[in-house]
Amino acid sequence: MDTPVPPRAAGPGPRRRDRHGRGMRGPIAPPQVPLAASRADAFADLVQDSVERLERRWPQLADIDFLVLEVPRLDGRTWNDEAVPLGGTVPAREGRPGRVVIYRRPVEIRTKGRDDRAALVHEVVVEQVAELLGLTPETVDPRYGED
Repeated sequence: MDTPVPPRAAGPGPRRRDRHGRGMRGPIAPPQVPLAASRADAFADLVQDSVERLERRWPQLADIDFLVLEVPRLDGRTWNDEAVPLGGTVPAREGRPGRVVIYRRPVEIRTKGRDDRAALVHEVVVEQVAELLGLTPETVDPRYGED
C-alpha cells in the first residue's frame, strides 16, 4: 500500500461501538408502532384528540393555539402538592391568538394509566377552553364531569 490510512483521532464525537465492541444498539421498536412514541408524543396525541373532539362542537377553537409544556413556571410563586396547576390560558391580544396550555408532568403524576390520563387531559382541556371562552365546562362539553 502506497498511502497509509491515517489513524482516527479520538475526540468528543459519537462512539462507534459500545465498550464491549458489539456496536451501537438500534431502536427497540420500529417507528410506526406505539411503543416507539415517547411519553411526550403520546401525551401530545391525547391533547390533540381532546381538541379535535371539541372542535366538532366549537369551530372557533381552530383560532386557539394548544400547547403542551412539561411543568408550569414558578414566576415567583410557590406551589404545594394541591396547588400545582394542570393547565392555563393566555387570552388573545395584539393579533396573537388565545392559548391553552396543558402541563404534562403534573397530569401524568396524578394518573395511573392511559385511560385515566386521557380522561384527565380532556377535563383539563375542557376547563381551560371554558375559561378562555367565558363559558361553563358543562356548556363546552355536556359530558364534562361524567365518569
